[in-house]
Amino acid sequence: MGSMETNLEKKYFLQQDVSDGISHAICVSCLAGRLAAMLQEEQTVCYDLAVAGTIHDIGKIKLSSYLYGRDEEALDVEQMKYIHQHTELGYEIAREHGYPEHIQQWILHHHENYDGSGYPFHLKGEEIPYGARILRVCDVFAALTADRPYRRAFDLETAMELMIEEIKNFDMRIFLAFQRMVHEEDINGLLNQKDLQVEIQEGKL
Repeated sequence: MGSMETNLEKKYFLQQDVSDGISHAICVSCLAGRLAAMLQEEQTVCYDLAVAGTIHDIGKIKLSSYLYGRDEEALDVEQMKYIHQHTELGYEIAREHGYPEHIQQWILHHHENYDGSGYPFHLKGEEIPYGARILRVCDVFAALTADRPYRRAFDLETAMELMIEEIKNFDMRIFLAFQRMVHEEDINGLLNQKDLQVEIQEGKL
């Protein structure tokens, strides 16, 4: 999503609160697990994607102390390089805690875009790990459909329209499956944090 996503990401880091981060992680987890099922992946893959979704932004924890209290101009000067480090920091944390290598790789690459415009390594197409391509779609959708300090949540249709405008960022096969999932399932329920917590506790994933 180019400069739009970069600007939103910057504001999110400056104003994010812990509950927002937890809610986002749970949402991405549920979406990723269900999307993998929609793609007819094995149950173990669905489970691993749900796990990866829960911790995909774990690297932001190490950045929060550095970024706290900084204004937008300070981040402009540093060209967002610290924010972009969260994928590599997340990879390191996942490795230190013994998560499987493929989950580590999904976390590392979940901000890569299918056209090569993402980060941290500008991978493109099939170079991007499959699970990271799934997380990418779910991460963007979850961010667009959540309230932020600087804007209200987009409704489902608007979120999908915004993603279609940036379709170059996504694996088309995965995006089409996601689009089908959004229209066929009760995604509104998934986007409610209370419902998400119940779903996790009841082991529905």
